[in-house]
Amino acid sequence: MDFMITLTCVWFCPVDLFFVLDTSESVALRAKPPNFYIDQIKSFTERFIMELKEMRQPCDRSLTWNSGALHYSDEIILVRQLSDIATERQALISDIKGISYIGKGTHTDCAIKRGIAELLIGGSHYQENKYIVVVTDGHPLTGYKEPCGGLQEAANEARHHGVKVFSVAISPDQEDTRLSVIATDQNYRQNFTAADNSRSTQLKTIRSIIDMIGETGRQGMPGEKGDIGVDGNLGDPGPVGYRGMKGDRGGRGDKGERGHKGYKGDKGQRGTDGVDGRKGDPGFSGLAGCKGSPGPDVSPSPNVCVDGCLLSLQGDPGPRGDQGREGSSGANGEPVRTIGPKGPRGIKGAPGDRGQIGNRGEDGAPGNGTEGCHGFQGGKGTPGPKGDDGEPGNPGLDVSHTVYICLSISCKCGPLDLAFIVDSSESIGSTNFALAKDFIITVIDRLIKDQQFGFNESRVGVVQYSGDGAQEAVRLGDPNINTLTELKQAVRDLRWLAEATYTGEALQFSLTNMIDRLQQENRVVLVLTDGRSDITRDKTPLNTLCGKGIKVGGLGVKDYSGRQPNHEQLSAVVCTSDPKPGFSFVLENFAELLDDSFLQNLTTRICEDKKCPNYKCPINFSGDTDIVLMMDSSASVGQRNFDSSKTFVKRLAERFLSAERSGRAAVRVAVGQYSRERRMEAELTSNLTLLTRKIDAATFQNDGTDVTKAMAFAMEQFNTSGGGNRKRKLVLFSDGRSQGVTEAMLEKRVRLVSEAGVELYVITVGNQVSEANLRSLVSRGRSYDVTYAQRHLFRVPDYPSLLRGVFYQTVSRRVSQLDTDC
Repeated sequence: MDFMITLTCVWFCPVDLFFVLDTSESVALRAKPPNFYIDQIKSFTERFIMELKEMRQPCDRSLTWNSGALHYSDEIILVRQLSDIATERQALISDIKGISYIGKGTHTDCAIKRGIAELLIGGSHYQENKYIVVVTDGHPLTGYKEPCGGLQEAANEARHHGVKVFSVAISPDQEDTRLSVIATDQNYRQNFTAADNSRSTQLKTIRSIIDMIGETGRQGMPGEKGDIGVDGNLGDPGPVGYRGMKGDRGGRGDKGERGHKGYKGDKGQRGTDGVDGRKGDPGFSGLAGCKGSPGPDVSPSPNVCVDGCLLSLQGDPGPRGDQGREGSSGANGEPVRTIGPKGPRGIKGAPGDRGQIGNRGEDGAPGNGTEGCHGFQGGKGTPGPKGDDGEPGNPGLDVSHTVYICLSISCKCGPLDLAFIVDSSESIGSTNFALAKDFIITVIDRLIKDQQFGFNESRVGVVQYSGDGAQEAVRLGDPNINTLTELKQAVRDLRWLAEATYTGEALQFSLTNMIDRLQQENRVVLVLTDGRSDITRDKTPLNTLCGKGIKVGGLGVKDYSGRQPNHEQLSAVVCTSDPKPGFSFVLENFAELLDDSFLQNLTTRICEDKKCPNYKCPINFSGDTDIVLMMDSSASVGQRNFDSSKTFVKRLAERFLSAERSGRAAVRVAVGQYSRERRMEAELTSNLTLLTRKIDAATFQNDGTDVTKAMAFAMEQFNTSGGGNRKRKLVLFSDGRSQGVTEAMLEKRVRLVSEAGVELYVITVGNQVSEANLRSLVSRGRSYDVTYAQRHLFRVPDYPSLLRGVFYQTVSRRVSQLDTDC
């Protein structure tokens, strides 16, 4: 029996496929927990590898797979080199499962170039069968320098080596513009998605890419021309042929392939300036200053403080004018011829016409009054009834030259040098970085407006930072930055760096390149960050600025996943162990940087060491006095405003306990707070250090409001402290609103306070108040007395206004009842 043996040759076509996986901070922080999208990427890659199966194709060809992977952030970690999937599939999947995200900057261009190198070094010799699958969010979009030439250059390099790059978004809402740049052909982008709630979406992406890689190839090129055959015999000549007709026109050719994407164009011209914002509302009027000394040759009178206004007489009055000419006599009456007794004297005749006014005398020498401090304007009193016309008197001296000199004597912030150190890392995001730049400009403007900050002697500079060696500084005095306007523009022009977070290195850079060059003794540095420095790679300590006489303020902002700034890192930055530690704020988001209350608190902290003119009107206690200060700790106040109340109360306590005293008069101060419950934070004491420490320790209650119980609670403090002959004062923070309290109940409690010999003063903040209840609080339980009420009720528009100017001096002067016009 004969057997026929058929031999079949199978050609193996290897495909080299390499995965480039983004595990940067922007991916990790897109959802909670941070591993959510990282796990999705790993799951997508594992499923992809499981779908890489040997495929039979026409002409006895079999498609096989070599695959490897890397993941990256601002560094690249090789997961596994190209390996034969037939034997190394499970090993590669195991390595993929072991990926732990890096969570720093995003250097996609560097990662793609590394993937190209892995394909060229470790793959097969077939140059047309090499593919890369890049899984990324396309972040960041714009605004930073890409360290390896950029995405466009990386894609061009892949095309040059014949490597095809597929671009896969992590989720459907990614930056499609940058993802399209990554793909080396428009068909290699499409709507590929790696992370989705539906398993079918992942599989659709995977199978679409595999189908595009394993599709049947195009028809091969024609074979080589054969050898020339043997010459044939010469044939008979044929007839002369006719000229043929013109052939039909050929069909239109196929459309050519799409050209490469063009390079990024030049930066456009700067746009026109925006329209100026509307003018702000007018500020509140100041109070009058202190009365000055009288001018020379004027009878002496004591200096008088009229809530900050200076009263002065200008020199001697001029001489009296010449007397007017006498009026003409009336005609003589007819004599009475009858003889009788002398009658009574007749009534005085009407006065003659007034003489002409005399010439004005020469001005006297200027008075020598001293400048008074800026006070607060009192409320306008109600006009009294018009009195009866008086009898005309003799012309007197001209005293029309009495003048009031009210001078603005605001405390000034500075001179000081101010530096901003701003986190420009990837986790900040381009939108938040723009808010950070707006914040810097706003702080500068607010310092000038609210704190009278002058830049003639002061300097300001800005450092933005991100990863290793990624710092940029702009400062007043740099070339082309000679004015504040030019500095603000330089800040606006800063471009987001979008790399890792090296806060320690940034602090050292700022110290060397900016802070050490500042000249003022008073130096303030504000560090704005989301509070998560990469201390494993950045070995520069975070306390670099400590122990150098610098006030450091830390502004920690939650990142966009809601994580709190690292408390230990923030404490190290602000030098909490220094003799004079810095300060810190923690904000919910970057938008809060532009909140008015926060900006007021911040500029106040920056300018704590103000230079103020010494124009204080002294206060004096003529007898033993006890003063209780009751702060409002209800929910309507809020934590920040409660902190402002504490600072204000400390200023009052310092004024009271350092006041002048007649004889052996003693002053004691107590501080309490009330909400629905009452607390006495510090009982009556003359020890300012102890009192200040206890005020600082007071915590916000954040509950309801019961003002009547607050007054009763304060009365208990007075009654248990002894000293029946001591004057007693109660200073109460209240907006008049109180749960369950009627006007009658309030008047009754106020009357009991007054009858107990306690003088009640009320400080009210804002315009959300109960006017009826406020009138009751300052009525002493009697008929409303406008003059008394105006002296015992203080109003400010908001809590930051408590700390502005000399308002605390005005309150302390009235409470002390100084026997002058203060």
